[in-house]
Amino acid sequence: MRVAVIGSGVAGLACARRLAAAGVSPVVLDKGREVGGRLATRVSRSGWQFDHGAQFVTAQEPEFAHWLASLGADGEAAQWMDGDATVRWVGMPDMRAIARYLARGLDVRQGYEVTSIQPDGSGWRVFSGATGEQFDRVVVTVPAPQMAGLLGADHPLVLESAEVRLAPCLTLMAAVDGEGPCPFTARSDATASLAWIARDNSKPGRPDGPGGAWVAHATPEWSARHLEAQPQEIVEYLLPELLDQVEARPDQVLYAAGHRWRFAKVTAPLGRAFLRSPCATLYAGGDWCIGPRVESAWSSGRAMAADILDR
Repeated sequence: MRVAVIGSGVAGLACARRLAAAGVSPVVLDKGREVGGRLATRVSRSGWQFDHGAQFVTAQEPEFAHWLASLGADGEAAQWMDGDATVRWVGMPDMRAIARYLARGLDVRQGYEVTSIQPDGSGWRVFSGATGEQFDRVVVTVPAPQMAGLLGADHPLVLESAEVRLAPCLTLMAAVDGEGPCPFTARSDATASLAWIARDNSKPGRPDGPGGAWVAHATPEWSARHLEAQPQEIVEYLLPELLDQVEARPDQVLYAAGHRWRFAKVTAPLGRAFLRSPCATLYAGGDWCIGPRVESAWSSGRAMAADILDR
């Protein structure tokens, strides 16, 4: 059985990992340069490191908590003590480490942009441009709004996911020099334009030094209003507020960059673990099925793999 998994985020990798454990050899196809999706880390030329996507991972279910603990035992993750009582895990030495751990030994093809998925006999043909490859099963783990571009706007799975909503997030990364104590490690405030601010170099395994490598996420509402802002415009909009919050001056800024996550946070999930075609050869899933958590993506991916194996 040939299985293609579209997307090398947590959902796709968790699905592929469970299939591989059962003896199936899935192929993971992703247009990006690295695995992880929103488990993302950027490193500046001068060595500043920023986890500019998912900031941490938490567990609600025992199975996922056990899995995170196994990453910790292998040195791939560690608990981040940011002053919150919640147990928060981060990848080591960056957030992508969690995805790299899932991807070990898998056939992952980065830089492979899937442009369409078409029926082909009892299976499917996955196209990248004019080139197509046949598979018996296809698992799609892109954000729900992007499925129409692969399957067509009138595809049943696209129509089933029509009520799913994902909010955008504009992100600021800034390295700030300074010898004084930082006012906080992480701060969440849903009423401010910067809903989340964290000093990334307070996380275990990160390069540390005077000052801070700060990551700030704008609220979904603010991000939606400025969605088409260019990276430098994001910096111009958000940097003054960040400096005010971390008690720093403009002349202390050593690096600043902006990033746009168009589909960042699930605000209206599907309400079940995945979607499946009537013939059980095409699947779609991700965090958008369950909720805005890394654990949701992991659970959706594993649920799709279990269904494929059961059938």
